[in-house]
Amino acid sequence: MAVAKLDPIDRQILAELQADGRMTNVELARRVGISAPPCLRRVRALEEAGYICGYHADVNPRELGFEVQVFAMVRLHSQAERDLSAFEEHCRSLPLVRECHMLNGEIDFILKCVAPDLSTFQTFLTQSLTSATNVASVKTSLVIRGAKDEPGVPFEVLEQRLAKAGLQK
Repeated sequence: MAVAKLDPIDRQILAELQADGRMTNVELARRVGISAPPCLRRVRALEEAGYICGYHADVNPRELGFEVQVFAMVRLHSQAERDLSAFEEHCRSLPLVRECHMLNGEIDFILKCVAPDLSTFQTFLTQSLTSATNVASVKTSLVIRGAKDEPGVPFEVLEQRLAKAGLQK
C-alpha cells in the first residue's frame, strides 16, 4: 500500500496507535469514527502491509538504572557490502546498542548505546566495538540530556503534504 492509497481513516488509525498503542479496538474505533469490526480489519491490514511494525512499551532507561546514553560514530576500513552487513550483524548481537544506522559521508554508522554506568560503557567500547573486525575508528558523544524523543512520524506533516498534492480524500 503506497501512502496515497491510505485513506484518511487509515492514517488516523496509524496516528492514534502511534500516540497510544495500548488503547482497545473499541476506543480506537470511537476515535476514528467507525465501528469496531471494520476498525480491527483495517488494523490487521495495516499490520500485514507493513505500516505497523510492532507494539512496545516506552520504558524509562534511567528508572531501570541505565544512566549512560552515548552516540557512537563508527568509521570502517572497508565499505564493501559484505563488510557493512557483517558490522550490522555484529551490532544486532550487542545488547547495549539500541539503534544502528548506516550513514553516507565521513562516518559509516551511528549507534545509540545505553549502559548502566561509564565503566560498563568503557568496557563495551574497548572489548566489543573498537576491537570489532573492520572498525577503523569510533568517536563517542555522551548525552547530557534529551530535549525531544518522539517516536514514529509527524502525521500532521503527512496530511499537509497530501493536501498540497491533492491526494487527500
